[in-house]
Amino acid sequence: MKDELFDKVESKTNVDKDTIIELAKQVSDNGLKDEATLKAVIAKLSSMTGKNVSKEMEEKIINTIVEDKVPKDIENMF
Repeated sequence: MKDELFDKVESKTNVDKDTIIELAKQVSDNGLKDEATLKAVIAKLSSMTGKNVSKEMEEKIINTIVEDKVPKDIENMF
């Protein structure tokens, strides 16, 4: 990924490049279909960004990922 993308994400979320890579590794090691891993990643991101994620939103995020409905073009997500 380009550093520009990491810079853009960091400016909007206050999550640095190393943390993003660490979280991506955690997900890739355990797979995107593992609900426990996804919940842990969501909780960590929620804590780091200071954004509260309701149980309903957590379930919506997990279902979107598990059902492979995530947009494929990450550049357009931010």
